[in-house]
Amino acid sequence: MDMTPHTPGKQRSPHPGVGEFPGTRPMHGDTAEVTIGTTSMTLTGSITSQGVLRDGRGFVELTLPDADPQQRRDLESAQRYWYRLYGDGVLLYYSPVLTLHEVRRTKEGALVVTGAP
Repeated sequence: MDMTPHTPGKQRSPHPGVGEFPGTRPMHGDTAEVTIGTTSMTLTGSITSQGVLRDGRGFVELTLPDADPQQRRDLESAQRYWYRLYGDGVLLYYSPVLTLHEVRRTKEGALVVTGAP
């Protein structure tokens, strides 16, 4: 996983912005900047952001490529976080500050981080 800093492009996509529910249609990107407190990490690879509804509540799921163990621990121990999703340098979505609900792995090994405003 490439950990080099990402400089976002100046273009903006028409996708939802801060504080908006991203909708249930998945958004696919190649870079996510995740911020936990004062710590930021840049993850690259196949990344998906999607809104999900469970028991009448809205959540945001961020699916990341297999993270290194320290990143996984950082995400699992986060109480609150926020992120920006980019595709080809274009900002696709930026979340409000989210409260961590769960961190799990898919059968394929991807890390799924679920949070709610």
